[in-house]
Formats: sequence, structure tokens, C-alpha cells
Amino acid sequence: MSQTIEQRLDLIESRSAIHDLVSDYCHGFDKRDWPRFLAIWWPDAVWDIGPPFGSFEGHDGIAHVTRSILWEAWLASSHFTTNLVVTFDGADRASGISDVDCIGTTSDGQAQTVSATYHDMFERRDGVWRIARRKVQMHHFNPLPGVTLSPPA
Repeated sequence: MSQTIEQRLDLIESRSAIHDLVSDYCHGFDKRDWPRFLAIWWPDAVWDIGPPFGSFEGHDGIAHVTRSILWEAWLASSHFTTNLVVTFDGADRASGISDVDCIGTTSDGQAQTVSATYHDMFERRDGVWRIARRKVQMHHFNPLPGVTLSPPA
């Protein structure tokens, strides 16, 4: 069936909003910008990080794991999310899959590298797109022995 120009424009705007959510996840987490990070999640969202962390529900669960566990464990991090593919499951629902590489330093000074795939469910409610569910599929979570990550002198 052919789509109207309004439907096509909505699809483009929706895809752009979803891409922004994926980017805001990285910027919010890495820059420790709590308002930006929290704004990507629906209040009833589920963030299933998997081992060794677990699954966290709602803004309270996401706040707990982010502020009390992950930000405490990471001195600094840089996420690089790529290859986002968005599939619309209706006007107000979409699924996404993307790859992420993260490099950073843990609170004990150890350089780390992480590689994973994000499996996302996005929902639009009252005209706003946010993440309803993010499942993280870890590929590796490894130290970088002998590597020190430091800013340029």
C-alpha cells in the first residue's frame, strides 16, 4: 500500500528520534548527564544488562544500577554505538538492533574494553519516543593489561 506524504514524514521523524535516543544513551552515560540519560527511558522501562549485572526495572531500578553500581565501577567510559537497524512494528512501536563497543577505565584504574549488541524496543507515547526495553547481549568484557588510558599531556 502506498503511504501518504504525512505518513512518510512521520516515519522519517520517528527514525531520527530513535537514533537520537541511542546517541543520548551514550552521551548521557559517558558524560554522567543524569537528566539526559533518564530522559531516554519510559518510567516502566526494563534494562536487561545480563551477567554480571542483571535486569533493572523502571526509573528507580535504572537509577540504582547507573548511579550506585555502574558509575561507581567506571572512572570514565566512551561508548560507540553503530549499525543501528530500526524496524517499525506499527505507528508507535519499533524494534532496534545495534552494536556497541565501549572503552574505559574502571575505578581501580584498569583499562577495559566491552563489546555487545543492544536489542531495543521503542515506544511512542503521547507523541514521544523512548526506550521501553533494552536487552544487552555481551560479547566480551575484558581488561587491557598494560594499557593506561589517559588524556593527552
